[in-house]
Amino acid sequence: MLEAVIADGGLSTVSALARAQAMPAATAHRQIATLVAEGFLAPMGGGRHRAGPRLRAMLAQVDDRQVMAHAAAPLLHRLAVRFGGVAQMGTLENDMVTYRVKTGENAGDLFTRVEMQLEAYCSGMGKVLLAHLPVREREAYLAGGPFVALTPNTITDPADLARELACVANQGYALDRGEIVADLSCMAVPVHQADGSVVAAISLSRHGPGGADPRILKALRDTARAVERACHSPSA
Repeated sequence: MLEAVIADGGLSTVSALARAQAMPAATAHRQIATLVAEGFLAPMGGGRHRAGPRLRAMLAQVDDRQVMAHAAAPLLHRLAVRFGGVAQMGTLENDMVTYRVKTGENAGDLFTRVEMQLEAYCSGMGKVLLAHLPVREREAYLAGGPFVALTPNTITDPADLARELACVANQGYALDRGEIVADLSCMAVPVHQADGSVVAAISLSRHGPGGADPRILKALRDTARAVERACHSPSA
């Protein structure tokens, strides 16, 4: 009943919601009364209700990105151990990649750290996140170029980066070919929200030259799907 009221947005009366749920009206009214008494719902008049102060306060405490990071951490650790690299998860805030998870046997050797923010244009995760921005936001980001070269491999020209991001969106993964650290390679894939939007990216980094290794790509995609199921499946 709580889900029905929230999904309805306060448009329908309790009796109408009960009919839609194939629930006796008396039962629905008792449940609504309990939810109001506990602060999860608030009356709007006319038999309609909205989210109450207790429910809104609880929702305000939920950080979807951090919930996803907690779900991803053990899965990424298994990935890192399997391939002998460093697995990470990042999200995009204010055009910067925020590192949410970092794990692997040699994680301490890599310069990144959890909660650190880095430029997005030069990393695999950053490219994935930029590639899935709405068009206007992506164009606004590209308008901020040219970008600083961190290594000879860094893509600095906005037009070149635009082509790279289009390729990333099309193929579903991104590569960092020594663009942030000369001897470090990385592959990254998106992690989706339940509505299909991309809210995070995961990556596997290793020293030395890198490319589109099909084994790593499949493992990354399988891990991303596992993270999505852990976050969005009611039975997970």
